Amino acid sequence: MPLIDVSIARGRSPGQLRALMNALHDAAETTVGAASENITVIVREVEREHWSRTDTTIAERDSATDN
Repeated sequence: MPLIDVSIARGRSPGQLRALMNALHDAAETTVGAASENITVIVREVEREHWSRTDTTIAERDSATDN
């Protein structure tokens, strides 16, 4: 009974998010033989201002590339 929980920075289209869920679902079916009805996928969108790496938020990195 796979539970796939993914965090991703906000900013993708509904279509992109749906494609991600579909690909993760398919991966669980094909790689571990999970039954489709037993697979749960959760996608959590995180505000770009609330996600940092090396003490720089994604929003700050986005802003730096815009300049």
